[in-house]
Amino acid sequence: MDLRKIKKLIDLLEESNLTEIEIKEGEESVRLSRNAAAPMMVAQAPAPAAPRAEPAMPMSSPVDAATGAAPKQGDDMPPGQVARSPMVGTFYASPAPDKPAFVTMGQQVKVGDTLGIIEAMKMFNPIEAETSGTIVAVLCESGQPVEFDQPLFVIG
Repeated sequence: MDLRKIKKLIDLLEESNLTEIEIKEGEESVRLSRNAAAPMMVAQAPAPAAPRAEPAMPMSSPVDAATGAAPKQGDDMPPGQVARSPMVGTFYASPAPDKPAFVTMGQQVKVGDTLGIIEAMKMFNPIEAETSGTIVAVLCESGQPVEFDQPLFVIG
């Protein structure tokens, strides 16, 4: 990388509020960081105390509380094997908007049958049945964002 470009980057870093710049050109990379020796003191009025709100739904574990994950569904779910989302993404019930859904309520499925797809990072990932049985419940709608381990289907 040209020394003049590096000097321009240093000037840019000094003139801005940035603390770090990293530039990659091909196989070369340059990282510049500013060492904040003394933080700038800013006077702020104390914020008024907000009323304490109770959580609408209790978390089922400390990990869920720390990550903000939705609590696991329990008693309100029909009995059967729960097919859960293996990733965060957008759930789609059919291969295209004008095509029928992969599965519907009451449909028989076998191990390996596609139940739906999840789009994550522009990749479409099939969700396959891990057990054979009948679709007892469809727990999400097509186009709905889903979280990791979110229940999607119940197979009875």
